[in-house]
Amino acid sequence: MIALADNQTSGLVCAHHHIYSALARGMPAPPRTPEGFMDILELVWWRLDRALDLDIIFHSARLAALEALQNGCTAVIDHHESPDAIEGSLSAIADGFADVGVRVNTAYGITDRHGPEGAAAGLAENDRFLRDGGRGMVGLHAAFTCEDDTIAAAAELAKTHGVGVHVHVAEGAEDTWQQLRGHTADDWLLIHGVHLPDDHGLSGTIVHNARSNMNNSVGYGNPARFSNPVALGTDGIGSDMLDEFRLSFVRAREVDVTATPDLIWGWLEAGWDLFPEARADRVTWNYGPMDPWRLAYTTGVSALDVEVDGELLLENGVPTKVDGHEIRAKAAEAAQKLHQRLEGL
Repeated sequence: MIALADNQTSGLVCAHHHIYSALARGMPAPPRTPEGFMDILELVWWRLDRALDLDIIFHSARLAALEALQNGCTAVIDHHESPDAIEGSLSAIADGFADVGVRVNTAYGITDRHGPEGAAAGLAENDRFLRDGGRGMVGLHAAFTCEDDTIAAAAELAKTHGVGVHVHVAEGAEDTWQQLRGHTADDWLLIHGVHLPDDHGLSGTIVHNARSNMNNSVGYGNPARFSNPVALGTDGIGSDMLDEFRLSFVRAREVDVTATPDLIWGWLEAGWDLFPEARADRVTWNYGPMDPWRLAYTTGVSALDVEVDGELLLENGVPTKVDGHEIRAKAAEAAQKLHQRLEGL
């Protein structure tokens, strides 16, 4: 149970985010309507990440951090890709979050989609950021977009830095995952796992993203079937973890009416195992008691006050360290720039 008092909890954790998606809302329509998972990747997200530059990434991070804070989420684990702005991208994210005061763990998603030079640059950015003392992991996009040598290099770099690998796994039927066998470890994050068999043999925490999986029509992963630990993420659709908890609960009930809020609450709590510092943060809510059985059926619960590392960063719903209006105004300007760049692709 994460409740500390009737209307207070520790800081919530988003175990998988794509912070660069904060400015995607309102983006231009793709060249044609996507008709499946691969179309969604190629026509939407792989175009978006090509349009990013360091300035856009920084303002995406500030907006994402502000929205996380206002939702009582004090720690975010991010997976990033920006093939035309790789070097320095993880620092831009860390700097944006530091401005707001929210904790972030970020990684660059290495991929061979842009050739061996792109994969090497992604590996180098992870290495640079970690060597410079950044809080992060080593990122891989997904096994199906990486050569075997790239996967091995990422796993080795993670061991060198004493961190895990953050990788999408079996999100769609096309997303082969078998190449990861023999590389995974308990500190890896295995994102989605929708099409993994029960006996997949991969080590690590499976991060469930119910809303995103529904939105992309990839199916239901039913993570309760796995022996791996399970945590909750949003896959870039904000940082409202109470909302993600509710949606994950009703999605589980859809296939198993015996599923209880306690099960899904346990997945939410697993975020502390990934980001232990958030356990000491304090969030005061506009509702109580903060009990999973009540919260599963109660909408509109919002954070009033948030303390991170002993500092009051949100008071009566208003950020104290930054000007939220200024962050949103700058983000709107960056979004306009991003959308213009998208139209030029």
